[in-house]
Amino acid sequence: MHKCEETELMNLCMIYDGKGNVLMQDRQKKTWSGVTFPGGHVEPGEALVPSVIREIREETGLEIRNVRLCGVKEWFDGQKRSMVFFYKTCDFSGKLRSSEEGEVFWVPMDRVSEYKLAKDFERNLEMFLSEEISELFYEPGQEWLRQY
Repeated sequence: MHKCEETELMNLCMIYDGKGNVLMQDRQKKTWSGVTFPGGHVEPGEALVPSVIREIREETGLEIRNVRLCGVKEWFDGQKRSMVFFYKTCDFSGKLRSSEEGEVFWVPMDRVSEYKLAKDFERNLEMFLSEEISELFYEPGQEWLRQY
């Protein structure tokens, strides 16, 4: 039995300010464009939490601390498994700045749906906000999602 598989690891982080606002990014990448939370790829050999801290610094200029894992989203693309680790925090410092990944800006949480959101962002948001959902999984060859 083959126990190894190619895996791509990524992260997203919901940064909120305690005043009802969340930090959003208008992503410019063709593969996953639209408004979403900032995040990126885990580098080879990099631990998960330091990867999200690094990505947020690179994409927003903010230093985040005390990140909490909210859940995982995963799917298969051919023989490769892709996994996105979802984090959130309200503990940050620094001066907000955009990057080549996209413009970053604060949005009242109740107005997020007014933006052109990245594919599946509304499902992602559900896991960020839920205490009952810890995994989103796309069945191979299926267009629908399972929640666990």
